[in-house]
Amino acid sequence: MPPPDHPVPLRTVLRSWGRIGCLGFGGPPVHVAMLRELCVEREGWIEDDAFEDAIAATNLLPGPGSSQLAILTAWTVRGRLGGLVGGLAFVGPGLVAMLVLAAVFLASSPPEVVRGAGAGAGAVVAAVAVHAGWGLLQPSWARARGSRPMRWAAYAVLGATAAVLLGPWLVLVLLGCGVAELAWTRSGGARRRPRGSGGRGGSADGGSASRRGLHAHAWPVLLAAASGVGGLGALAWTALKVGALSYGGGFVIIPLMQADAVDRHHWLTDARFLDAVALGQVTPGPVVHTVAAVGYAAHGVGGALLAAAVAFAPSFAVVLVLAPRFERLRADARLRAFLDGAGPAALGAILGAAVPLAASVTETWQVVVLVVGGALLLAGRLSVVWTLLAAGAAGAVLVAALGAPVAG
Repeated sequence: MPPPDHPVPLRTVLRSWGRIGCLGFGGPPVHVAMLRELCVEREGWIEDDAFEDAIAATNLLPGPGSSQLAILTAWTVRGRLGGLVGGLAFVGPGLVAMLVLAAVFLASSPPEVVRGAGAGAGAVVAAVAVHAGWGLLQPSWARARGSRPMRWAAYAVLGATAAVLLGPWLVLVLLGCGVAELAWTRSGGARRRPRGSGGRGGSADGGSASRRGLHAHAWPVLLAAASGVGGLGALAWTALKVGALSYGGGFVIIPLMQADAVDRHHWLTDARFLDAVALGQVTPGPVVHTVAAVGYAAHGVGGALLAAAVAFAPSFAVVLVLAPRFERLRADARLRAFLDGAGPAALGAILGAAVPLAASVTETWQVVVLVVGGALLLAGRLSVVWTLLAAGAAGAVLVAALGAPVAG
């Protein structure tokens, strides 16, 4: 997945990835769907198989996977500067919104219109997950059905099941599927030719990238030591755990933050922490933005910016270091086999995520919004963005104007 011969203009990257950052309500399933719609379906900048590999690779990394996917896809269309600009455009709007809302609402409960909009948009996220997973699985299946249909199906089912049952341990299943396909290939059970070119160079570059990655990640040890002294060091360590040490999706960050922010450092009360989590759900972009609200409660605007910078820095560093070697890594037969197992599992996990998301819909009116929004999205082919905006508007009207209940 090398940068194109005719790179996309930087202003296009800024505008396109910024649009997703502004309208990407609903978490990773929404972000994946919007990135695929932009890069694969509408513009044709990235091929289906390369996009699937990118999803598999970023799902295996700790931290905010959708942010890493945004950085990687922006790098693909415009190089390292594009990755930096696209990544910042993706995370920036949600961060600004979080800062504004934290300043206004952390001292009191969010207004009914905000809670209603979040509950309405959140209700249809399960349908968005189905939409995203199904759209990604179809081209993946088309490529696999001639050579490995049974194994592909097994990996996809395992990924979906793990997303429903295992939560933060999902990453072990993704790794296991990749290792299983690698073992099958090396045992001679399947013969394949790696996609791409430059196969032998991939291993060498991969080793170099790994060594660089290890060197780049020596600094967490210093932050861990700093966490013991309290203050900004403790906040930085909390943000690092959120951004670099969490597997299993955005909701995994909630217990990670609560233990530090409420129980250990007392930056927030339990009630105010729930408000911070609510703000993370009603703002666009990655759920990891919630850490900025914790930083704001701990040390004001400076703390919010520090927390956000520490949480997102590992994603930018790792992806931009590895991205220039991604095509050669893809051409390596061993990594190719690993991704042939991990890829379908990661796509199945997106589909499986719809189950816990649907289970979190508690109010009757939210169920109605989910059914109607899902029908418009899946059968009526309304876009993801318009589906979320319509559901959010419906929720705001029902809660703020008509008094519909919403879970606190």
